[in-house]
Amino acid sequence: MAVFIGIVITMASLLGGFAAMGGHIPVIWQPWEFVIIGGTAAGTFIIANSLKTVRDTGAATVEAMRGQIPKSRDYLDLLGLLYVLTREIRAKGRNEVEPHIDDPNESEIFKRFSRVLARPELTSFVCDYVRLMIIGNARPHEIEALMDEEIQTHRREKLKPYFALMTVAEALPALGIVAAVLGVIKAMGALDQSPQLLGSLIGAALVGTFAGIFMSYALVGPLALKIKHTREHQMRLYLITKQTLLAFMNGALPQIAVEHGRKAIAASDRPTIDEVESETISQSARGAPANDRAAMQGAA
Repeated sequence: MAVFIGIVITMASLLGGFAAMGGHIPVIWQPWEFVIIGGTAAGTFIIANSLKTVRDTGAATVEAMRGQIPKSRDYLDLLGLLYVLTREIRAKGRNEVEPHIDDPNESEIFKRFSRVLARPELTSFVCDYVRLMIIGNARPHEIEALMDEEIQTHRREKLKPYFALMTVAEALPALGIVAAVLGVIKAMGALDQSPQLLGSLIGAALVGTFAGIFMSYALVGPLALKIKHTREHQMRLYLITKQTLLAFMNGALPQIAVEHGRKAIAASDRPTIDEVESETISQSARGAPANDRAAMQGAA
């Protein structure tokens, strides 16, 4: 919604200000100038990127426009899942935990946290490292290094649409000049016409320069930044998983490990410790040992 509001404000300010200056808005409407700029930008975008990145840019644009960043419920579901899994690892044997990891879609534990299960890549990330933990041969610092590498790789993949669109944004002013030059060439072919006609042709050519700069700095560039903001917020879920599992591997109780994960959430979005306790730990701790509950209360 914020994206659409921003576009409306931008266009209203642009057209309203131009009209208030005494300009004639229909003069700006030069469809073939926009075809030259937009079509050339789209073509170079496709040339420079793989089809996977092109498709992912479309998906990232939809995510940005819808504001699909993790909400409080997403964080609470992830923390709740991690608490249950670490508690199960601590209390039960490998054979009892492994079925949940091998087939999370059929796991009763994962089904209770549907927001995590709805993110296949995040679910796979959780399962892979829990599996490494229950095997028992990996050391915490080795797991941490592997997590960091995977998170960085995943981040690079998720930010490809941002870099692709920023490249287009940087090229748009130059493409606007190309459209303007073509318009001037057309105007030069009409030097024997009336000054009124020649003036309209030159004005139409200058629209190309305007359109390229405007599309770059007011539309494509801000959209790319919005995509980056959205995707980086989504990556926060992986950091929460990392901090929680590493804390548990280093000897923290499940409820303390979850607190490590909670601290990885930005302060503006971070649920309180009471929310985590009531929404995740208390609901998922049914049947947990009494000493775990006592430790949880002490941590709160």
